[in-house]
Amino acid sequence: MLLSLAQAAAAAPVSTGALFSSEFVGTAILCLLGGGVVANAILPAAKGAGGGPMMIHWGWGLGVFAGVYVAYRSGAHINPAVTLGLLANGAAEYAPGVPVTLGTTLTYLSAQLLGGVVGGVCVWLAYKKQFDEDAADGLKLGVFATGPEVRSPFWNVVTEVFGTFVLVFVILLFAKTPTQIGPLAVALLVVGIGASLGGPTGYAINPARDLGPRIAHAILPIPNKGSSDWGYSWVPIVGPIIGGVLAGLFAQVF
Repeated sequence: MLLSLAQAAAAAPVSTGALFSSEFVGTAILCLLGGGVVANAILPAAKGAGGGPMMIHWGWGLGVFAGVYVAYRSGAHINPAVTLGLLANGAAEYAPGVPVTLGTTLTYLSAQLLGGVVGGVCVWLAYKKQFDEDAADGLKLGVFATGPEVRSPFWNVVTEVFGTFVLVFVILLFAKTPTQIGPLAVALLVVGIGASLGGPTGYAINPARDLGPRIAHAILPIPNKGSSDWGYSWVPIVGPIIGGVLAGLFAQVF
């Protein structure tokens, strides 16, 4: 997610397997810690129940912090919006040793999605007994995927566009600064986006973070889990993609 982190590694070509595993494991860690803090905060039988939104924002921020460190070899995108933002920005490389090609693009996107699915499964395993208990409608899905407070698809997309634009645009500028504080800066940025722009939709700002765990919710044997809300699922995909691409284009002329 931050190029300066990858630049600290050797700039030798990165194999397809290393690229895939880096993004896969980084995204899985992100979704495990992010989904885990939501489970802790909202599932009635968890010790952190009632922890509130700031607990969730900080948990997601620290999940990003960990995921970025883990995925350093691939430039730590762990988010299709970041990958597509770099593509729109005209980058020649996604990370040192990783040229921008159709093959590398598809490797990033597939690894991120699969990492999101596996991260969601791991959250379920960690909170298996809590998921077995009764919970109000929507709480179990809320651990895995985002949903709007007021359902209005157009405006929900607008919210996701703004949140993801801020994420990707600022990340692209981080990479040009001399401080190179790396994952900490990105973690604090995510906390800030959550606190400022997370109210309307839960700030997916990452298609893999929402779609991957939503798929896990759909396939896992969770008692009384309710719908996976596929009618809304396109919003946290389309909004972040638009926001990421717009950020990449704007950063070219900023």
